[in-house]
Amino acid sequence: MSGLRSASRKVLKDAVATSLPLYKIIIPISLVTKLLTEFGLTERLGAGLAPVMEVVGLPGSMGLVWATAMVTNLYGGMVAFASLAPDAALSVAQVTVLTTMMLVAHALPVELRIAQKAGTRFRVMAGLRLGGAFILGWLLFRFYALTGTLQSSNKAIWVPATTPDPTWLSWLTGEARNMIMIFLIIAGLLATMRLLEYFGIVEFMKMLLKPVLKLLGIGQEAAPLTIIGMTLGISYGGGLILREAQSGNLQKSDIFFSLVLMGLCHSLFEDTMLMMVMGAHLSGIFWARLVFALLVVALLARICRRLPAGVFERFFLRT
Repeated sequence: MSGLRSASRKVLKDAVATSLPLYKIIIPISLVTKLLTEFGLTERLGAGLAPVMEVVGLPGSMGLVWATAMVTNLYGGMVAFASLAPDAALSVAQVTVLTTMMLVAHALPVELRIAQKAGTRFRVMAGLRLGGAFILGWLLFRFYALTGTLQSSNKAIWVPATTPDPTWLSWLTGEARNMIMIFLIIAGLLATMRLLEYFGIVEFMKMLLKPVLKLLGIGQEAAPLTIIGMTLGISYGGGLILREAQSGNLQKSDIFFSLVLMGLCHSLFEDTMLMMVMGAHLSGIFWARLVFALLVVALLARICRRLPAGVFERFFLRT
């Protein structure tokens, strides 16, 4: 029992140390994002995205949905979608294109800042996520149009309330809940990692993923970090990402390619299910997103390996 108490205290201590740097990123950026949204930034960004939406086969009004998801998070995008979708008469294919783009590029102020603090260039990661979302959305649009699949009318399984409480008190309460949830998830992750290391499962996972990660240019030491990001997401796994990146145990190239992979394809389970309730199809929001992310990272790793080390560090990494 004394050993268990000691281990629990160690996990809680590490959870606090891991959460604090993450809070320093999330809290000020969330406040700035809230202020910018209050002043109508999201609406202007959505109007600017209207031509982009039309290129991927969507009504221009869906620009506001993607803009809301990019500036806030997927839940904000879902609320915007619920208010605009009835008048847009979207097909399943169109909703799948939209939600896939949302999955690749959402909550950018927070997630890009986490990636930057971990050692990557802000503009590189922003370009990869925004460009990746657009390219994947266009490829899906062309595929569904050419094959004639998923052209039936979309029927959302669940529609969120379109009039959320706009007061600052409600926003602060929600943010406080998010901070508590992040701490609890980090503590759970740390405890799980200790158990996995104790039973040798981490080493087994490294061995199992070694061929795939090698193809992607990611060292096997980054395997647990990559798995956490892809399954739980950057916001929740961000504390562990920063902790490992700043520990010096991982090579800079491993951190970069791992963050690119989880940037393009993270929170595979929770976020995928969220988009399914909007009516999206798994072919886009899960399979296409996963395959696209793997191909992009493999191609990027092949290109970067041909670059001189100084060039790679200068243009892709943050010193």
